[in-house]
Amino acid sequence: MGATWFKRAKPKRNRRINKFDPKTLSKAHQEVVKNTRIWLDQMVVGLNLCPFSLSVIARDQVHYAVCDATADADLRQFFLGELQRLLASNENDVATSLLMFTKAVDDFDEYLALLDWFQQLLEDADLTDHVQLASFHPRYQFEGVAAEDLSHFTNRSPYPTIHLLRQDQMARVLAHVSNPEKIYLENIETLKKLGRQQVEALCPWGK
Repeated sequence: MGATWFKRAKPKRNRRINKFDPKTLSKAHQEVVKNTRIWLDQMVVGLNLCPFSLSVIARDQVHYAVCDATADADLRQFFLGELQRLLASNENDVATSLLMFTKAVDDFDEYLALLDWFQQLLEDADLTDHVQLASFHPRYQFEGVAAEDLSHFTNRSPYPTIHLLRQDQMARVLAHVSNPEKIYLENIETLKKLGRQQVEALCPWGK
């Protein structure tokens, strides 16, 4: 497979497109989005774990997509459809997308396998210069780090989640950050200062 099977549509510039409206979702999916937004507000933005997230959330430029599928074909279709949505959208309308999986990958190792598969789909479509993936899971575990370490909570979300980020957007943001690798270290210090009890209160699914 190559890039020819994935056609990038040219974003429209003269009107808002793909404006996210949770009311268009089922009640169950609205609940998923609600819980995800609480996590973003309390953990990601509230604790400043991602300094770049505040502006896109405040401007309502995040698209939320919920997937109940478990079959490989349906997961693949969902992922490619959300890639298409992001790349066909004006960055000012849909800056980034969060994909939440409700049934397929509760197990963290299965989630990592799904993440690897989606990364391969990106590579097959020659889209790695345009999109990168970030990973979050209720049982997120950094390799080589003690299981009880608070650092895992920096990537623990209410649902298995894959974040679609625009490469050019991230490059522009990081150009103004002198030492990006310090962000992760500063996040760990933030969680340590809060202490386990408060971190688990903010992130009860990650206990």
